[in-house]
Amino acid sequence: MGCDGGTIPKRHELVKGPKKVEKVDKNAELAAKWKYCALSQEKLRRPIVACDLGRLFNKDAVIEYLLDKTAERPNTEVATHIRGIKDVTELNLTDNPSWEGEGRNTKGDRYEDMHCSMFICPVVGLEMNGKHKFCYLQTCGCVFSERALKEVKTEICHKCGDPFQDGDMVVLNGPKDEVDKLMKRMVEKRAKAKTKKSKKSKGSESVSKTSDSKENPDSSQVDSVEGKTSTQTDGESSQSEAGPSGSASSSNGVKSPVGPGSKRSIQAMEEKSEVYKSLFTSHSSAKRTKAQTSNWVTHTPYHF
Repeated sequence: MGCDGGTIPKRHELVKGPKKVEKVDKNAELAAKWKYCALSQEKLRRPIVACDLGRLFNKDAVIEYLLDKTAERPNTEVATHIRGIKDVTELNLTDNPSWEGEGRNTKGDRYEDMHCSMFICPVVGLEMNGKHKFCYLQTCGCVFSERALKEVKTEICHKCGDPFQDGDMVVLNGPKDEVDKLMKRMVEKRAKAKTKKSKKSKGSESVSKTSDSKENPDSSQVDSVEGKTSTQTDGESSQSEAGPSGSASSSNGVKSPVGPGSKRSIQAMEEKSEVYKSLFTSHSSAKRTKAQTSNWVTHTPYHF
C-alpha cells in the first residue's frame, strides 16, 4: 500500500512507538493561575479574594457559588473548602505603573509581553506573574513577594502597618507541597475555633444559670417560707376561734370572751391613732385655751 512514485517511507511512519506526553505551555499555565479566576475562569478583576490555600478568585464568583451551591458549574472542586465569605480574604494589591491595559495591542503590530502583570510587590517592585513567590497576610490582606519578606524582616506590615505573625502568611498559587501544608494548617485552625466556641457557649450557660439563681430564690426555700406562713395563719385562726381555756365557741352562738392579749393590742392601736391625730392642727391638743389667746388691740393714728 502506498510507496508509489518512488517514495521511500521512514521508520517512524511505519512503526508506531509510545505516545509522547503532551507538555503544557508554562506561560499559558502561569497566565491561567495568575490572571484568571480559579472558579469561574474569568479574568481577575477587583475585588479579588484569596482562600486559605492561596487560590485567587473574583469576589463576585465566590458569592454566587455560596448563594447557590447546587448549580452545575465547572471547577467547583477548587472551592469546596470555602464555607462562607469569612473563609476568604480580600486582597490589598498594588497596581503596576507599566501596565497599559488589555487593549494595548489591538492592531498586533507591537510586541506583547506575556509576563507583564497588573500588580507588583510594593517593596521590591517584582511583578506578580508567577515567576516569583508571592504571599498575602491574612490579618490585612496586603500582598508582598517572598523576597521582600525575607530581606526586610519585620512583624509589622510594610504597607498598612498592622502587626502580623509568621502563621498569618499564605503563599499564593504555591506547589502541591505548599498546598498540603496550608490544608493541614487550615484544618487545625478550624478545630481550634470550634473548641473556643464550645468553651464560650458553656461559659455563657453557666453565667446565665448563676444569674437566674441570684435573681430568683430556690423553689425549696420558697416552699419552706410558704409552709411557715401557712402554719402561722392556721395558728392565729385557731386562737381566734378558741377561747382562753382552749375550747371552741358553742354551737348556740355564744361568743367566747376576748383574751387580754387582744385588749392590749386595741389599746396600743388607740395610742398610735392619738399620736397620729396630734400631728394635725384640728386636734384638741393643738387648740389654744382662752388664757393663751390675746385680746385684739386697735391702734388709731388720731391718738395724741
